[in-house]
Amino acid sequence: MNAPQLQVFADDFVFLEGPRWRFDRLWVSDVNGKRVYTLTEDGARSLCVEVPARPSGIGFLPDGTPLVVSMKDRTLQRVENGRLVEHASVAHLVEGEINDMVVDSRGNAYVGSMGYDLFGGADFKPGNLVLVTPSGEARVVAEDLHFPNGPVVTPDNHTLVVAESWGKRLTAFAIEADGTLSGRRTFADLGDYTPDGITLDAEGAIWVAAFANNAFVRVRDGGEITEVIPTGDRRAVACTLGGADLRTLYGLTFAGEMKDIGKGLRASRIETARVAVPGAGSP
Repeated sequence: MNAPQLQVFADDFVFLEGPRWRFDRLWVSDVNGKRVYTLTEDGARSLCVEVPARPSGIGFLPDGTPLVVSMKDRTLQRVENGRLVEHASVAHLVEGEINDMVVDSRGNAYVGSMGYDLFGGADFKPGNLVLVTPSGEARVVAEDLHFPNGPVVTPDNHTLVVAESWGKRLTAFAIEADGTLSGRRTFADLGDYTPDGITLDAEGAIWVAAFANNAFVRVRDGGEITEVIPTGDRRAVACTLGGADLRTLYGLTFAGEMKDIGKGLRASRIETARVAVPGAGSP
């Protein structure tokens, strides 16, 4: 297996999630820093918006308007002129905080709920995926997910794949014309790997941030692992493919354990590696 070397791209964040490459720049959520940032390919950093209830997944409507998950109040927010405008509340449909999200090219947003109070020490309960349409209507489209995390959608809008962190698998669904999910199947059984954020490449393979295993892992439909990029003593949190040729893997890493995430330590950074297969534009 090839093992490209990671290079530090940007440092001094609290806890990063939700990396996306859009409009010639990288977008990231600093969850516990309560801010969304953008970074150009040369590393110049700009504040996009402050999110008091903690941001996570990021997406974009067909007209380019950014959407961001607001975790604690369980809402989806539009970013308009540097300010937050509520797009939809999903609080009545979920238990636990909401987390990552993917938005397809039609503007349908798929938002994952943790299912229980992870950081409050509650007992595990499965979470769900909520569809939020471009008009802001929300409904549950998948249930019994073992901590749904990073999702991706194929360029033809026909398939959604979501990471189930505690299930140690990637799960695929067919997307119906109305956005409903059906035909649930296992895209990849990841064995000992614990998937967090994921990103899709042009060959249909998925890069997985394996949090508990300190690695970024590329896996094909069916479960074949083709590449592993170790992150040393840092946790792999999420990743996306970007840059001018979509062949730069932007990986978010964290120097700490799960119990350290809420402590406010500035222990998160962005690292990069060059890969052979470009991204497919999701998430």
